[in-house]
Amino acid sequence: MPTAIAVTSADMALPAQDERTVPAVVLRDLDRRPLEQSLAEVQALLDLHGHLIVVCSAAVGSGVEQRLHTVRSLLESDRIALFRPELPPLGLAVLARQLRQLASCDLSPGVLASAGRLLTHYIHAGAVLNSVTRLDRVPVGLRTHAKSWVPGSQFGVVAHPAPQLVRIGPEATLNGPEFGTWMLVAKGQLQSDWVSATLAPSWNVLGLREAALPAESAHWWGTGRLVEFCTYLPDLSVLYQLVTSVRQGVCHWCGIDVIGDRCVFCSATPPAYDGPVPTG
Repeated sequence: MPTAIAVTSADMALPAQDERTVPAVVLRDLDRRPLEQSLAEVQALLDLHGHLIVVCSAAVGSGVEQRLHTVRSLLESDRIALFRPELPPLGLAVLARQLRQLASCDLSPGVLASAGRLLTHYIHAGAVLNSVTRLDRVPVGLRTHAKSWVPGSQFGVVAHPAPQLVRIGPEATLNGPEFGTWMLVAKGQLQSDWVSATLAPSWNVLGLREAALPAESAHWWGTGRLVEFCTYLPDLSVLYQLVTSVRQGVCHWCGIDVIGDRCVFCSATPPAYDGPVPTG
């Protein structure tokens, strides 16, 4: 069985991109269910799949994160990777789906888990907001805060890979990817076609699809009146080539194959070796 890819709510499990995409495991209500149930569920997943990668949003409640760490600790397992990148919820859902696509390939669990960090660099995630007064994920100046109080104002924001913020108007632009991508759009309680009519053409996206807005998005962006968007690489062959083109290594602590300088399963980093002591 392929490595299991888990999310913490059903709306973070996007529909499959292709017939090879493995289903997402949804760890529901982790902070509400008895601990024994969570332990049994995760243990069953490990017994079936061998390894588990949990993709978790920074917008989830602290109880969910604490429960995940508790389960991992009580099971004393280095086969559970907890991955919590600084991506908005829609971008995180896209990343989880990309890992689900790659889970169908011949990648080892450590390389697959490490791929999450690599693929975040190819995701552009943002939103159109009616107000930035409660936005704390992107730097907002005092003048921009003041403009939030002007009726009808809307703002285009990119949170990843680099923060950008503009007040939407005829000359408003945001820097986008310099490679071919698809765009996913999730509409909240804001009436705006700026993303599909203006931003998508300016970013030369190859196609546009819509998704339901994740429940965590309103908390992440500080308002429910938004349109969230994300660009991504959809093709499995491209994702696989990106991951396999990176040099692989072996974690010195748990022995699993990895890419990058930190093992996602045991969190170990390469040991620092001191140079030879000069003699004289």
